[in-house]
Amino acid sequence: MRYSLFFLIICLSIVSCKPSEARHPISNNSGTFIDASIERNKQLNNREYSLIKTFIENSEKTFKSTEYGFWYAYNTKIETNTQTPKFGDLVQYSYGLKTLEGQVIYPTKELEIRSYYIDQQELFSGLREGLKLMKEGESITFIFPSQKAYGYYGDQKNIGSNVPLVCDVTLLKLTNN
Repeated sequence: MRYSLFFLIICLSIVSCKPSEARHPISNNSGTFIDASIERNKQLNNREYSLIKTFIENSEKTFKSTEYGFWYAYNTKIETNTQTPKFGDLVQYSYGLKTLEGQVIYPTKELEIRSYYIDQQELFSGLREGLKLMKEGESITFIFPSQKAYGYYGDQKNIGSNVPLVCDVTLLKLTNN
């Protein structure tokens, strides 16, 4: 009897050790939310680029496009072979922001002169890349689509959600690091 009880315990332990089957997900997400989000973003981008194209066509300035996804036109261009900012350089600049419709969001006088270490501090991506194109003494008008400016969240003050910006920037001083 003792051996049969021992044999029964061993058999039960072997049978209970069988590997469990993989569990299947309870819900199967078809990706419709992501697809809808992609479609909304495409429509937003198309609308913004249409507005920007109209702005450029109606402007007296000659805008150039960049590989970074924004446009610029010189107000003051320095023709001499001077340096542009590189990683770690300190720049001092002034700038003002307005909408494509010309509504002033932040005038240059209100924003005061700013100092920025290239690629070492927080700055919205369009302006961060735009400053690298400039030479000391130059003044440039940039057009930034919302994703290169303040994007979906805006600046939580005067810039709303998904607002493309016109940004007038003057690079006052460049100090190499």
